[in-house]
Amino acid sequence: MIRIFGIKNCDTMKKAFSWLDAQGVAYEFIDYKKAGVVGAHLADWNRRAGWRTLLNTRGLMWRKLSEDERADVDEAKALTLMSQYPALIKRPVLDTGPSLLVGFTPESYAQAISKENN
Repeated sequence: MIRIFGIKNCDTMKKAFSWLDAQGVAYEFIDYKKAGVVGAHLADWNRRAGWRTLLNTRGLMWRKLSEDERADVDEAKALTLMSQYPALIKRPVLDTGPSLLVGFTPESYAQAISKENN
């Protein structure tokens, strides 16, 4: 089963949902603001995609952090921040099993779904 993680009211999430629905792809949505979701998956996502890919430094949550929190970010600090503030994780995170995609483009989703179906 394909799982998509994110925040339901995010515009990029809505685009991903629309694309998946239009393609007739079954998926499970998981809101990663819910308790325990990030902690249960963050280490795996980091291993598969890397903290630099996961960390959203362009969003509102990043701008709300203090200068100290944004300074000298390394892997350990990034993982701590994302655990503390799940909104810092780029959206959506799509887990097909073999593939983990962070962010949304129709092309990357088509490629990942094609691999999943072969």
